[in-house]
Amino acid sequence: MVGRKKRTQNCDKVSHEEDEDRISQLPESLISEILYHLSTKDAVTTSVLSTKWRYLWQWVPGLDVEFNTFSNINAFMSFAERFFYSNRGSWIRKLRLNISDPFGKCDLNSWIDVFTTRRIQHLAVDYIPTSEIPLSIYTCKTLVHLQLVRAALAEAEFVSFPCLKIMHLEDVIYPNETMLEKLISGSPVLEDLLISRPYPWYDKAKVLQVRSHRLKRIDIDGSTEVVINAPLLLCLRTMIYLTKNFKIISLGFPTKLDIDVVFSKKKTCCKGLIHDILTDISRVRDLVINNVILKDILLYSNSGQLFQFRDLSRLNAGFAKSDLEMLPTILESCPRLESFTLELVKDPSMCGKMKKEPNVMFSAVPQCLVSSLKFVELKRSIPRYEGEMKLIRYFLKNSTILEKLKLNVYYTKKEKCDFFTELVSMTRCSSACKVLVL
Repeated sequence: MVGRKKRTQNCDKVSHEEDEDRISQLPESLISEILYHLSTKDAVTTSVLSTKWRYLWQWVPGLDVEFNTFSNINAFMSFAERFFYSNRGSWIRKLRLNISDPFGKCDLNSWIDVFTTRRIQHLAVDYIPTSEIPLSIYTCKTLVHLQLVRAALAEAEFVSFPCLKIMHLEDVIYPNETMLEKLISGSPVLEDLLISRPYPWYDKAKVLQVRSHRLKRIDIDGSTEVVINAPLLLCLRTMIYLTKNFKIISLGFPTKLDIDVVFSKKKTCCKGLIHDILTDISRVRDLVINNVILKDILLYSNSGQLFQFRDLSRLNAGFAKSDLEMLPTILESCPRLESFTLELVKDPSMCGKMKKEPNVMFSAVPQCLVSSLKFVELKRSIPRYEGEMKLIRYFLKNSTILEKLKLNVYYTKKEKCDFFTELVSMTRCSSACKVLVL
């Protein structure tokens, strides 16, 4: 019996060891796929497990490294070159490099030449440049997602990204506006475009031409002239400097429109801008907008009649306190509104002037409060507004089918007690309404 017990224990020990090392018995290609879903740091750490695992991280089809995680530039270069040159025939599916190399020691150009021939699909490079991105990047036929941050682009005669669907360019320096147009026109299946522009004196491209028949999302941020020709566009987010031109040649009926307006020191009239977007904004279903342009849209009309957002279901709008008087008019212009986020913000035009509390008349009940409004969020980045409780009471008292009222506001400990006491006592038209205070 003793011998039988020992034999059982030995069998159990062997079985346990086999279970522990079962993952090492998997094909190397499958192990590489598992390591791909780990961070690069964790994937490299597995090299200490055994002799078999020592070099497996170099076969992983993805790399995500930051220069500042290494002790010095030489350690970073040694690590990167071991990965890039370990097996030139392997596939690099995804690559993200964050490099700060003011002395130009990194051989980024040769690295790019390597991974553009290795069927790369996702490339993100954050690079403080001492030289331009090499020309080989412009003809990478497998790229699906390209993100460049703080990079300098070289001028190229030919650009071809036949598979590129997402292109994000943040603070990229272009040799001229023609090169920027080539990047877009050379991407025939491009659907998602983000362009965040550097300050004008770092950039020779003064006019941003966006012409594409496949684009669905455009995100533009920068002080430059913008021309858009995108008939299939679904989502547009842009910051407009009123001293610049914003011209739409052809625009689809976007489901979401996010517009922010930045004034120069001297405010200029934006009637031309409003005229350009009026015909398209009326079909928008999701609108994020600030008080400046929203007020101008409501007031500007050739017929003098109130502008209508007949299809709008979601509205996220910034208001200065002085603009709250037009709130009932805005709600009246959105007969199908289901979700409304109102944020109280500072009014730069009132700087140094006597602050006057707005006299908001809540006598009328807009159609949306009766038939469609289900969610309201009130938030502010300014001190407490005296008429805030009146505003809250208005929505609770008149919103027939309201499901949630979210209050993202700050109160001192002394104010909180009075605030909750008054909030609890308010009449609610909708018995299903929940009030959430953050």
